Amino acid sequence: MVLRLILLTSDSCILDSAFRMKRKARTYTISAVADQYEIHPQTLRLYEREGLLKPSRSEGNTRLYTDTDLERLEVILSLTRDLGVNLAGVEIILNMREKMDAMHREFERFFEYLQTHTQEFAHFTDAPPPPEAGALIPASHAVALRLRRRSSASRR
Repeated sequence: MVLRLILLTSDSCILDSAFRMKRKARTYTISAVADQYEIHPQTLRLYEREGLLKPSRSEGNTRLYTDTDLERLEVILSLTRDLGVNLAGVEIILNMREKMDAMHREFERFFEYLQTHTQEFAHFTDAPPPPEAGALIPASHAVALRLRRRSSASRR
């Protein structure tokens, strides 16, 4: 069991034994988000109904938007306002972005694996063995046999 020392600081951050700062997740109500982005709360509800936003809920069932939700909202608003993309297009674009992010993370993990296991793969860069190394008949004998077959076939 690992024992971790956790200290609460005055600016609502957590300092753990590794001396890393972790921010508590800030949440915002629907009215605060609507005011901040100058949109109607019904628009936020529509985005949630369409599956574009997924705010968490409080015990009283109040929508709570995190900083991650706000970043996603900014992308949605940029696509709809600046580029004229409809909500179906926004959904496709957001799904593609998520898939690209997942592929990027997978590639990074694979690259890290390759870097940590370079010694295991070093033998793949060596020169390949000569073709006759695994042959049942040495190459010089096989060539001689082929030549004999051709010459006997041409005599017939």
